[in-house]
Amino acid sequence: MRISTHFWQKIGSCALAGCIALAPLQSVQAQTGPTAGIVRPGDRIAGPAFATRSPAYGMNGAAATAHPIATQIAIDTLKQGGTAVDAAIAANAALGLLEPTGNGIGGDLFALIWDPKTQMLYGINGSGRAPMGMSLADRAAREAKIKTRIPGSRPSFGSLTVTVPGAVDAWYTMHSRFGKLPMAKVLAPTIAYAEAGTPVPPVIAYYLAGNLKRLDERAKAGEVEEFDNARKTYFANGPVKAGEVFKNPDLAKTLSLIARGGRDAYYKGPIAQTIDAYMRRIGGPLRASDLAAHKSEWVEPISVKYRGYDVWQLPPNSQGVTTLQMLGILNQFDLAGAGFGTPESLHLQIEAKRLAFEDRAKFLADPAFANVPTSGLINPAYLKGRAGLIDPSKATVEASAGDPSQFEKGDTTFLVTSDSSGMMVALIQSNYRGMGSGLVADGLGFMFQNRGEAFALDPALPNVYAPGKRPFHTIIPGFVTKDNQAFMAFGVMGGAMQPQGQTQIVVNMIDYGLDAQSAGDAPRWRHEGGCEPEGGCKPGLGRVAIESGYPDATRAGLTQKGWTLSGADGDFGGYQAIKRDPKTGAYEAATESRKDGTALAY
Repeated sequence: MRISTHFWQKIGSCALAGCIALAPLQSVQAQTGPTAGIVRPGDRIAGPAFATRSPAYGMNGAAATAHPIATQIAIDTLKQGGTAVDAAIAANAALGLLEPTGNGIGGDLFALIWDPKTQMLYGINGSGRAPMGMSLADRAAREAKIKTRIPGSRPSFGSLTVTVPGAVDAWYTMHSRFGKLPMAKVLAPTIAYAEAGTPVPPVIAYYLAGNLKRLDERAKAGEVEEFDNARKTYFANGPVKAGEVFKNPDLAKTLSLIARGGRDAYYKGPIAQTIDAYMRRIGGPLRASDLAAHKSEWVEPISVKYRGYDVWQLPPNSQGVTTLQMLGILNQFDLAGAGFGTPESLHLQIEAKRLAFEDRAKFLADPAFANVPTSGLINPAYLKGRAGLIDPSKATVEASAGDPSQFEKGDTTFLVTSDSSGMMVALIQSNYRGMGSGLVADGLGFMFQNRGEAFALDPALPNVYAPGKRPFHTIIPGFVTKDNQAFMAFGVMGGAMQPQGQTQIVVNMIDYGLDAQSAGDAPRWRHEGGCEPEGGCKPGLGRVAIESGYPDATRAGLTQKGWTLSGADGDFGGYQAIKRDPKTGAYEAATESRKDGTALAY
């Protein structure tokens, strides 16, 4: 089913009552009431009215990232003879400088890589492990001493949340298999920008300001043991404003060490020693031995078939299986017949989310420490049974995890790149919540992730903390193939929004015929509630945050089905995608209208 042009022209021109104008970032949370008459974007003569731009098309290569300079660096890398993997690493390194609110070399990395030579999809898990020197009892005792912590929750910042950063090792692991240019050349553009500086775009400036406020509060409360290094690195002149030139000479020095000494400079050499000395000084548990023991893993991607397409994800400790479950459940319903943007369509998607997320909370963890029933969770018979729990007419009062055992067989950035050979990369990288832990080791110029917040402390949960264990991970790259050929590399940023957003992208494109750009520009919903892998449950139906692009009829219909709605809060993820035409080899690249980025192809 294609979208009714008339329907969406009305929405785009505010002809429907209750249309809400997009607000400046400073007041996005306040935009929940009707604002008919507010000036809207100009009219486009092609595509749905909500589309912000056309996709970027090209034959030789493409890239889409959350920052225009990072996208340009990726394209330049391709034009210099680099592969899509070279371009992805170059762009990721640049984003660690340009978008430190979402990622950096203090965080983890996951990627899916389509290799045209073997006609196969490869997955890399570059997530780090908990320090070996801190036991579950030690961590629980130290958490109990944090006065600002909400009982039952994990601390969001400080050294207890720091796990081994996996990004740099993942770069070199990917590069050794699929790279062509020397890593020194791949990292050179970011080193130059870090030394010379570049203006900060509006969305990143907004998030930097919010992170400064939050981290400063946590540091003053004692949750972050040391904050002066982070302040000097990112906030030397106070809150960063849009257009302000930002430099990071410390990061330039660190990347230069990595360019010369390889991954060992980070995990065994001077960088590891600096991290060890810093953590000992502030009382953190991470040690040089933890870094030295780290390595990324090549893993077998998992998939479900959706309307003739194969959608691929990485297995746990990633939450990618949750996207596959949502799509597998929705495969049992006629979404095209339900109509795009209707309460009937959204209701089915929300219920599929609730069921998949209950399984997410109960089963997902590091498979080296827990028995995760991955194949059972995506078994077609199991998913058909889960779909049978959905009442199309009303919201189910309670959702709970299922029993897949009988079916068992055995803040973040996302970017995509592709090259002239047909290689395509979906890469996602994150510091987790906000900018990360608030901790920057002396003179290194990057913040450590706070991914360790995602552990549970309840021994009954599979995701319970343990030394050397990888936490449950929210970041997930996505890939779609059709007839054993690459179709699309894609992803959506934003914690629990990621499987929800990825599902909406796939539905928008496959069920409703949207192009790659319009599929991301379309308004989104986000459900909150239920149980979490970290422990704790919120009973009842939860709430559905819904963007302003949906008409009153959709809102009213969802309310009638029993859903409690809330307005747009700016937290609907960030999306990038590259599609490939299997007949011509042409690329179609798209970027997130809610971020600062751009898509380019040539």
